[in-house]
Amino acid sequence: MKKMTKKKKLFRKVTALAAVIALGASLAGCGSSGEETTQRYSWPLATASPEDTVTQIFAEKFAEEISELSDGRMKIQVYANSTLGGDRDLLETCADGDIPFVVQNTAPQVSFMGDLAVFDLPCVFDSLDECREKIDNPEFYELISNVYTEGGYHLLGMADQGFRVMSTNKPVYSFSDFKGQKIRTMENSYHLAFWKAIGANPTPMSFSEVYIGLQQHTIDAQENPYEVIVSNNLYEQQDYVVETNHLPHLISLIVNDDFFRDLPADEQEIMTEAAKIATEYAREQSDARIVDKIAKIEESGTKILTLDDQTRADIREASQSVYESIKENIDPAIYNAYMDGIEN
Repeated sequence: MKKMTKKKKLFRKVTALAAVIALGASLAGCGSSGEETTQRYSWPLATASPEDTVTQIFAEKFAEEISELSDGRMKIQVYANSTLGGDRDLLETCADGDIPFVVQNTAPQVSFMGDLAVFDLPCVFDSLDECREKIDNPEFYELISNVYTEGGYHLLGMADQGFRVMSTNKPVYSFSDFKGQKIRTMENSYHLAFWKAIGANPTPMSFSEVYIGLQQHTIDAQENPYEVIVSNNLYEQQDYVVETNHLPHLISLIVNDDFFRDLPADEQEIMTEAAKIATEYAREQSDARIVDKIAKIEESGTKILTLDDQTRADIREASQSVYESIKENIDPAIYNAYMDGIEN
């Protein structure tokens, strides 16, 4: 894959003050004081997610560990909630080097790095532990890291918000119950193909319109991780949450590759270690928060339905066309490494 070409600068969704802060932080670098290197400005780390999310926890823990491991010499300032731009803006400004660090879900990155569509393979894992073990597998992690490098980024770590699940007003007890359900999805061709394959009627829609769409019954269902369902009160408009667990909601911590390579070796090591600690912490927090979100949903009266093994097998069999499509469009080595030990 060729390295991504530089994009034209976008109009930033920031205030004039925030823009000055971001630009100053990214260009200031470090200054010398004797033999010690003292960072004069905080490097910006941006997300498009609200503050009360695992994404923010991941970002803040990374910034905290960077400061602690460097004895305060290295500083990162986290900007959440699209303060410095939406997901696409952040990817482009990170590739350009304007914002060194970004934490975000892998889904919007597929249009920049096609091989990341491997994470759109449906119903691969039966548990988060299996998924995390695969992500951490040295062979697979190296392959995915190379994808980010070719895109102009350096992958520091990958956490998650658990699995994506379906919320609906029509119960799902067997495979046939998906038929005809009008479900909102992201504008991702593989996601659309998956829901069509299992008989549903997928409808791309801006996330900001989902709550009102459920309220007015223009859609029957939507799919997201538990944290998003609760933080946006979507469960208030739904009678059921179906644990389809069709995709892991993965969150990557990335840094501009040129920026990372220009750092001294000791600072690269600090970032690598800080990211490792933050990744484990974010995963632990994700697990705890899922338990909390499930309890809140159940307290509201919305029922949580778990699919049996036969239904999951039926879903995977029906979605083989999605597997074939992704397999044809990504690096075979990445596909094989991801499916090693799983594919029948």
